[in-house]
Amino acid sequence: MAEKKQKKPKKETKPDKPEKTKTPKAASKAENVIYIGRKPPMSYVLALMTSFGDNSVKEVTLKARGQAITTAVDVAEIAKRRFIKDAKVGGITIGTEEVSREQGGTRNVSTIEITIAKA
Repeated sequence: MAEKKQKKPKKETKPDKPEKTKTPKAASKAENVIYIGRKPPMSYVLALMTSFGDNSVKEVTLKARGQAITTAVDVAEIAKRRFIKDAKVGGITIGTEEVSREQGGTRNVSTIEITIAKA
């Protein structure tokens, strides 16, 4: 009797992963923005100091809206007076955004952007 050779099943090949492109940190402006929310101010001060820890970062923008505006101002002042003595407020931009409501319609919410530059 003739013996039949069994074929080995082919190994499944995984599709090639797409190549990830890295963008340099200095070129990405989004990394130099800190959005202020409901956390304690010292959490954002730590994030600000961490951003300045990278030597290529010269300025960071704090963005807040509504009730978080007071926290953003506190963060800027705490960082400037206590931790980063050579920091200067580069600019302050205020504005208004229209936010849609759950019931329908829109309402206006105040916004602020504080740019802090390190000398």
